[in-house]
Formats: sequence, C-alpha cells, structure tokens
Amino acid sequence: MEVKISVVIITLNEEKNISRCLDSVVDIADEILVVDSFSYDKTEEICKEYAVKFHQHKFESYIGQKNYALSLSKYFHVLSLDADEALSEELISSIKKTKQNWKADGYSMNRLANYCGQWIKHSGWYPDKKLRLFDKRKAQWGGVNPHDKIILQNDCTELQLNGDLHHYTYYTIDEHITQANKFSTIAANEIVNLNKKISIFNIFTKSIAKFLRNYFFKLGFLDGFYGFMICEITAFETFLKYAKAYKLNSASHGVNSIKKH
Repeated sequence: MEVKISVVIITLNEEKNISRCLDSVVDIADEILVVDSFSYDKTEEICKEYAVKFHQHKFESYIGQKNYALSLSKYFHVLSLDADEALSEELISSIKKTKQNWKADGYSMNRLANYCGQWIKHSGWYPDKKLRLFDKRKAQWGGVNPHDKIILQNDCTELQLNGDLHHYTYYTIDEHITQANKFSTIAANEIVNLNKKISIFNIFTKSIAKFLRNYFFKLGFLDGFYGFMICEITAFETFLKYAKAYKLNSASHGVNSIKKH
C-alpha cells in the first residue's frame, strides 16, 4: 500500500527560494506544511498560491522549530526540507518509488550545493549526506544548533535514495559572510552551554585545520575560485565560533570571580 507523505518546511523571509522548493515537491506530497517565523517579505503570499497549510510560530532554535513543525504534520511519513532546498528529478523519482514500497525507517540523500550560481562538487560540501525522509514515530530533530540533524531511534533501519537534494546556499559572497557571523554566534553559545573549555590554541588550530581539510584533502581547489572562498569563509566561521566561545567563557569566569569576592 502506498504511504502518504507530509512535506514539512520552515521559513523566514524566503521569497527568493520558496517557489522552487514547493514546485519540486508537488508531485510527491500528500500534505505540504510550512511553519513560518513571521516573515515580512512575500513568503506567506507565495505559499498561499499553493495547496499549503501555513502556520506561524516564534523561532527559538532550528532544532526546536523543526520539531514543532514535525508535531503538526498529518502523516507519519515525513519529508523535511529547508526553503532553500529542492528535489532533483532523479530524487523525485526515487521518492515516488519509495512511497510505493516503503522498506526502512529513514531514507538519506546526498545534498548538492549551488553557491553563487555554481554547483560545488568538493570543498567538504559534497556528498553532504542528509537524512530527510523518515517515519516521525521513530525520529526527531537533534544535533547542536545551528547544525540540526534527524536522529533515528536505536535499531532503526536507514537506506540511501538515488538523486541529489539541491541546496541553493548563497547568491553572493556577502551573504555567506553574514551567515557565517550569525552561525558562529549561535555555535559559540552552544559550546558555552555545554561547558566545553576553549583555549587560544584551539582558536587557531581548529580554523587552520578546517581550511586544510576542505581545500586540500576534500579537493576544494577543484571548485576554483568559489571553492577557495567556501573553504576560507568556512575556516573563518570556525575561527569566529571558538573566539566568541573563548570570550564568553572568559566573561563568565570573570563574573564568577567577582561574585566569590
């Protein structure tokens, strides 16, 4: 018997991306649910041109927002996407076949990024395996903000789908730099909340190691100029993450020292 699939998407000011995302799922979705963080652009207007259930909910974290959206889905079998993602034709075909013959608890797929108009085949960005199609009775969003991931229960089965999930990351380098600054702040706060100790040595070694890994070992140089920029900004984001965490830890220790006195 064919299973029914709820496609679940979270949004915030995604007027540039949401139509492409919705167009790619209309042939496989039995329900499309969008949970929006009070967009002030045309996201809601565009969504309402489709057969979409549109909800608005205050954003607290990526993990929290996605789990909230998951709780609203009508069907147990869920495809969870970001608004800047879209299914390739091969992946659409794979999901149609899977609906007819559901075998696993979760299905993963490779994600292929488009950066400033160029498909990125290396740089630590591909293949970027993502588990996005799953039985929500056996899974939930977890990970460490802002890098969320679906976590299946123990003893669950997982299979890989053919086809790529297209990810339209950044239209300009400036967008990437802005997001790197934002994500590094979120990640730094998570490090502090987890009581991880950071040294000045960590700040430099981890960022240098990140660049070397992505540019040389992950063949980022084969992606040309944009490969270099991706590896450089990713390393800089790592630098910012640990530098901000170090600063937050130092400030916290300073406050505790004052309280003791």
